[in-house]
Amino acid sequence: MIAVVCPGQGSQKPGFLTEWLSVPGVSDHLSELSDAAGLDLTHYGTQADEETIKDTAVAQPLIVAAGLVAGRLLAPSLEDRSDVVFAGHSVGEITAAALSGVLSEADAMRFVRVRATEMARAAAVSPTGMAAVLGGKPDDVAQAIAAVGATAANANGGGQVVAAGTIEQLDALAENPPARAKVIKLKVAGAFHTEHMAPALEPLRGLVPQLSPNDPKHPLLSNFDGARVDGGAAAVDSLVEQVCRPVRWDACMETLAELQVEHIVELPPAGTLVGLAKRGLKGVPATAVNTPEDLETVRSILS
Repeated sequence: MIAVVCPGQGSQKPGFLTEWLSVPGVSDHLSELSDAAGLDLTHYGTQADEETIKDTAVAQPLIVAAGLVAGRLLAPSLEDRSDVVFAGHSVGEITAAALSGVLSEADAMRFVRVRATEMARAAAVSPTGMAAVLGGKPDDVAQAIAAVGATAANANGGGQVVAAGTIEQLDALAENPPARAKVIKLKVAGAFHTEHMAPALEPLRGLVPQLSPNDPKHPLLSNFDGARVDGGAAAVDSLVEQVCRPVRWDACMETLAELQVEHIVELPPAGTLVGLAKRGLKGVPATAVNTPEDLETVRSILS
């Protein structure tokens, strides 16, 4: 079994799409995705600075587009295989849904554009953010997060939990971290996957009737509980509710372990999920795809 995984917000880096433009067809593909999203993704992926692409309204469509570009190039190596499973972390679940056949690329970009815009608006209501809690005992971490009134928004496995809440709550957590743990603030602009994102729900629910979901062609795992999602409509509904629900990437990795995954391929901008797999899926080879040359490595593994 091969797992194709798609990263979430915060994985983007300035200029990370530059090398991909040398691949025939990528420039036109990015233009198509840009038209669907209403953003110049080529510009943001090649010329914009770190602060610009940190903006939620830009970062999320950019990350999904990057995964779709690499995914289309990888597709010929996957289409005849029955041993492929897709999963994505947070906004990366939209990428995974598209690559598994649930959403068309155009619908995926329309969805992520609304998601990103509305989450950015929700984040602007009051100063909120997220912080990674590394190490510590699970009970101690949960108690420390709850004690300051924050939410455990991401359970990433491998000893990493991401807390989300107001800046004051995250400051209090950093000042009083759980025993044997450290708190690192993340470069995101809001308390994602918490009640702070509730204003984004209705615009996304309003978009759903305009989409044309299909049942996945390959297994697709849900961030909600790590379980396989078999229906297209159910997958889209889960994507909507995900904006306010914790991401259970640890549960996704548990499912990958149960499926006896033999190799993990992380699409660009890659690195975060490969790092989590090294701790949560020890011994399973993983490849981070960040350049066209990395894609060639994956093709050789799949051949």
